[in-house]
Amino acid sequence: MLAKRALSIAGGLAVIGWPFAVWLVIAYPHLHILLPILALCFVLRLCTLRGKTGALSRAFKGLAIAGAVLCVASIWMREAQLLLWYPVVVNGVMLALFGSSLFSRMSIVERLARWREGDLPPAGVRYTRRVTQVWCVFFIVNGSIALWTSLAGNIHWWTLWNGMMSYVLMGLLFAGEWLVRQRVKRRYE
Repeated sequence: MLAKRALSIAGGLAVIGWPFAVWLVIAYPHLHILLPILALCFVLRLCTLRGKTGALSRAFKGLAIAGAVLCVASIWMREAQLLLWYPVVVNGVMLALFGSSLFSRMSIVERLARWREGDLPPAGVRYTRRVTQVWCVFFIVNGSIALWTSLAGNIHWWTLWNGMMSYVLMGLLFAGEWLVRQRVKRRYE
Protein backbone atom coordinates (compact mmCIF):
# COMPACT_ATOMS: atom_id res chain seq x y z
CA MET A 1 0.00 0.00 0.00
CA LEU A 2 2.87 2.37 0.80
CA ALA A 3 4.51 1.60 -2.55
CA LYS A 4 1.27 2.38 -4.41
CA ARG A 5 0.96 5.67 -2.52
CA ALA A 6 4.57 6.57 -3.40
CA LEU A 7 3.91 5.74 -7.06
CA SER A 8 0.81 7.92 -7.02
CA ILE A 9 2.76 10.82 -5.52
CA ALA A 10 5.55 10.43 -8.11
CA GLY A 11 3.00 10.46 -10.92
CA GLY A 12 1.27 13.52 -9.50
CA LEU A 13 4.58 15.34 -9.16
CA ALA A 14 5.38 14.55 -12.79
CA VAL A 15 2.14 16.20 -13.87
CA ILE A 16 2.49 19.25 -11.63
CA GLY A 17 6.23 19.62 -12.23
CA TRP A 18 5.95 19.05 -15.99
CA PRO A 19 6.21 22.74 -17.04
CA PHE A 20 9.31 23.30 -14.93
CA ALA A 21 10.99 20.09 -16.06
CA VAL A 22 10.27 21.00 -19.69
CA TRP A 23 11.70 24.47 -19.14
CA LEU A 24 14.86 22.92 -17.67
CA VAL A 25 15.24 20.46 -20.57
CA ILE A 26 14.72 23.12 -23.26
CA ALA A 27 16.62 25.96 -21.58
CA TYR A 28 19.50 23.69 -20.51
CA PRO A 29 19.86 20.93 -23.13
CA HIS A 30 22.52 19.15 -21.04
CA LEU A 31 19.68 18.27 -18.62
CA HIS A 32 18.06 15.95 -21.20
CA ILE A 33 18.64 13.19 -18.62
CA LEU A 34 15.35 14.37 -17.09
CA LEU A 35 13.41 12.95 -20.05
CA PRO A 36 13.74 9.26 -19.09
CA ILE A 37 12.93 10.20 -15.49
CA LEU A 38 9.79 12.00 -16.60
CA ALA A 39 8.80 9.08 -18.82
CA LEU A 40 9.27 6.74 -15.86
CA CYS A 41 7.08 8.97 -13.67
CA PHE A 42 4.29 8.74 -16.24
CA VAL A 43 4.68 4.97 -16.48
CA LEU A 44 4.51 4.76 -12.68
CA ARG A 45 1.39 6.92 -12.74
CA LEU A 46 -0.13 4.50 -15.24
CA CYS A 47 0.72 1.59 -12.94
CA THR A 48 -1.13 3.21 -10.03
CA LEU A 49 -4.23 3.50 -12.21
CA ARG A 50 -4.21 -0.17 -13.25
CA GLY A 51 -7.50 -1.86 -12.41
CA LYS A 52 -9.37 1.41 -11.91
CA THR A 53 -12.42 1.94 -14.09
CA GLY A 54 -14.58 4.86 -15.01
CA ALA A 55 -14.29 7.81 -17.35
CA LEU A 56 -12.01 9.81 -15.08
CA SER A 57 -9.60 6.90 -14.61
CA ARG A 58 -9.53 6.29 -18.36
CA ALA A 59 -8.75 9.96 -18.94
CA PHE A 60 -5.89 9.86 -16.42
CA LYS A 61 -4.55 6.68 -18.02
CA GLY A 62 -4.63 8.34 -21.43
CA LEU A 63 -2.80 11.36 -20.08
CA ALA A 64 -0.13 9.18 -18.48
CA ILE A 65 0.38 7.37 -21.79
CA ALA A 66 0.51 10.69 -23.69
CA GLY A 67 3.12 12.06 -21.28
CA ALA A 68 5.28 8.95 -21.58
CA VAL A 69 4.95 8.93 -25.38
CA LEU A 70 5.96 12.60 -25.63
CA CYS A 71 9.02 11.92 -23.46
CA VAL A 72 10.08 8.85 -25.45
CA ALA A 73 9.45 10.66 -28.78
CA SER A 74 11.55 13.59 -27.56
CA ILE A 75 14.40 11.27 -26.66
CA TRP A 76 14.16 9.32 -29.91
CA MET A 77 13.80 12.37 -32.18
CA ARG A 78 16.14 14.54 -30.09
CA GLU A 79 13.48 17.24 -30.16
CA ALA A 80 12.51 18.56 -26.73
CA GLN A 81 9.96 20.97 -28.27
CA LEU A 82 7.52 18.03 -28.47
CA LEU A 83 7.17 18.28 -24.70
CA LEU A 84 5.38 21.62 -25.09
CA TRP A 85 2.28 19.83 -26.38
CA TYR A 86 1.38 17.99 -23.17
CA PRO A 87 -0.78 20.83 -21.71
CA VAL A 88 -2.66 21.00 -25.03
CA VAL A 89 -3.34 17.27 -24.78
CA VAL A 90 -4.42 17.59 -21.14
CA ASN A 91 -6.93 20.33 -21.94
CA GLY A 92 -8.22 18.42 -24.96
CA VAL A 93 -8.75 15.22 -22.95
CA MET A 94 -10.42 17.07 -20.09
CA LEU A 95 -12.66 18.97 -22.52
CA ALA A 96 -13.66 15.69 -24.15
CA LEU A 97 -14.36 14.13 -20.74
CA PHE A 98 -16.42 17.03 -19.38
CA GLY A 99 -18.07 17.87 -22.71
CA SER A 100 -19.11 14.32 -23.51
CA SER A 101 -20.66 13.99 -20.06
CA LEU A 102 -23.08 16.78 -20.99
CA PHE A 103 -24.61 14.37 -23.50
CA SER A 104 -25.06 11.60 -20.95
CA ARG A 105 -27.61 11.17 -18.20
CA MET A 106 -25.27 12.67 -15.61
CA SER A 107 -22.55 15.27 -16.12
CA ILE A 108 -19.13 14.53 -14.65
CA VAL A 109 -19.60 17.21 -11.99
CA GLU A 110 -22.96 15.69 -11.02
CA ARG A 111 -21.32 12.28 -10.64
CA LEU A 112 -18.65 13.77 -8.40
CA ALA A 113 -21.29 15.67 -6.40
CA ARG A 114 -23.41 12.53 -5.92
CA TRP A 115 -20.34 10.64 -4.78
CA ARG A 116 -19.89 13.21 -1.99
CA GLU A 117 -23.45 14.41 -1.32
CA GLY A 118 -25.67 11.48 -2.27
CA ASP A 119 -28.96 12.47 -3.89
CA LEU A 120 -29.25 15.90 -5.43
CA PRO A 121 -32.38 18.00 -5.81
CA PRO A 122 -33.33 19.10 -9.34
CA ALA A 123 -31.72 22.50 -8.67
CA GLY A 124 -28.49 20.72 -7.73
CA VAL A 125 -28.57 18.73 -10.96
CA ARG A 126 -29.04 21.93 -12.97
CA TYR A 127 -26.22 23.58 -11.02
CA THR A 128 -23.78 20.70 -11.63
CA ARG A 129 -24.59 20.77 -15.36
CA ARG A 130 -23.82 24.51 -15.43
CA VAL A 131 -20.54 23.94 -13.57
CA THR A 132 -19.60 21.27 -16.12
CA GLN A 133 -20.26 23.79 -18.89
CA VAL A 134 -18.08 26.38 -17.15
CA TRP A 135 -15.24 23.86 -16.93
CA CYS A 136 -15.64 23.13 -20.65
CA VAL A 137 -15.20 26.85 -21.38
CA PHE A 138 -12.14 26.88 -19.11
CA PHE A 139 -10.58 23.94 -20.96
CA ILE A 140 -11.25 25.60 -24.33
CA VAL A 141 -9.65 28.90 -23.26
CA ASN A 142 -6.78 27.31 -21.34
CA GLY A 143 -6.11 24.80 -24.11
CA SER A 144 -6.15 27.55 -26.74
CA ILE A 145 -3.61 29.59 -24.82
CA ALA A 146 -1.50 26.46 -24.22
CA LEU A 147 -1.65 25.80 -27.98
CA TRP A 148 -0.61 29.38 -28.73
CA THR A 149 2.34 29.19 -26.31
CA SER A 150 3.39 25.87 -27.88
CA LEU A 151 3.26 27.28 -31.40
CA ALA A 152 5.04 30.50 -30.36
CA GLY A 153 7.94 28.38 -29.11
CA ASN A 154 8.91 30.90 -26.43
CA ILE A 155 9.78 28.71 -23.46
CA HIS A 156 9.45 31.58 -21.00
CA TRP A 157 5.88 32.42 -22.07
CA TRP A 158 5.04 28.73 -22.22
CA THR A 159 6.35 28.12 -18.69
CA LEU A 160 4.67 31.24 -17.30
CA TRP A 161 1.28 30.19 -18.67
CA ASN A 162 1.42 26.41 -18.26
CA GLY A 163 3.47 26.39 -15.06
CA MET A 164 1.79 29.20 -13.18
CA MET A 165 -1.07 31.15 -14.71
CA SER A 166 -3.21 28.17 -15.69
CA TYR A 167 -2.83 26.72 -12.18
CA VAL A 168 -3.74 30.07 -10.61
CA LEU A 169 -6.83 30.39 -12.82
CA MET A 170 -7.81 26.80 -12.07
CA GLY A 171 -7.50 27.48 -8.35
CA LEU A 172 -9.59 30.63 -8.68
CA LEU A 173 -12.23 28.68 -10.58
CA PHE A 174 -12.30 25.99 -7.88
CA ALA A 175 -12.54 28.62 -5.12
CA GLY A 176 -15.18 30.66 -6.93
CA GLU A 177 -17.27 27.59 -7.64
CA TRP A 178 -17.03 26.52 -3.98
CA LEU A 179 -18.26 29.96 -2.85
CA VAL A 180 -21.15 29.93 -5.33
CA ARG A 181 -22.02 26.35 -4.31
CA GLN A 182 -22.25 27.34 -0.64
CA ARG A 183 -24.62 30.16 -1.55
CA VAL A 184 -26.74 27.87 -3.74
CA LYS A 185 -26.91 25.22 -0.98
CA ARG A 186 -28.06 27.79 1.59
CA ARG A 187 -30.76 29.04 -0.77
CA TYR A 188 -32.24 25.54 -1.24
CA GLU A 189 -31.90 24.32 2.35
